[in-house]
Amino acid sequence: MPFIETEASKRQEIINGKSVTVITPKCEVTLTNTQTGQEYMSDSEALADVQNVNTDTKPEHIRRDVNITVEEINFGAGSEL
Repeated sequence: MPFIETEASKRQEIINGKSVTVITPKCEVTLTNTQTGQEYMSDSEALADVQNVNTDTKPEHIRRDVNITVEEINFGAGSEL
């Protein structure tokens, strides 16, 4: 089951004296044990499985899939790149 690592947001910052829109994308992460197929709900849950002496799970067994979603960006005639 994927979990949200960062929520989408948009804010204005002053960079080099100009007001700039800074966009943070939504970041959805799926952690899967490649040996067992188990999905983890957090990095700490996966780490606990790796550190558990009662499992054979190693760090290389944890696959991290990341889905990035960027909100609509206006690159129209009024935008400055």
